[in-house]
Amino acid sequence: MPFSQPSADSFDEDYEVKSWAEIEVQLPAFPEKSNLIPFRVGAITDYQYLIDGKSLSVGSDGVLRFALVVISPSGAQNISFEGLRCATAERRFYASGRSDKTWSKARSNKWVGIQGGSNNQYVELYKNYFCSVGALEIMNADDARRALRYGGQPAATRP
Repeated sequence: MPFSQPSADSFDEDYEVKSWAEIEVQLPAFPEKSNLIPFRVGAITDYQYLIDGKSLSVGSDGVLRFALVVISPSGAQNISFEGLRCATAERRFYASGRSDKTWSKARSNKWVGIQGGSNNQYVELYKNYFCSVGALEIMNADDARRALRYGGQPAATRP
């Protein structure tokens, strides 16, 4: 009796395709200066980029969430709560920070592709800190804080 090989098409049909679902998002406490971790964006910039280390989380849905603080040369601050999904190279804006230290939920909070050059904080976080090719996967908040404090993941920071 001859052995018959299943076709490549039927092989994939044997596996259940699980669709991705995002978990319910909870807004963190408003960032405090003592918890901010700076990170570099581009070679030359007058802006400061910081992530609130206490807000960092990695959800069971694989999304890394964080409060981002961007400070302009004049001292103006832009504070946001965002998510980054390494598996799809996407980001999502959940809320912006108000001057009274509360959050304002985003009107449009759809996932969008991460695009741009080296002077873009999302590209920098994706490529060199949280989703570096050849580096260990960020599994929890401690891994993410470590990557920020060390200036990126080892595979991304090697010459």
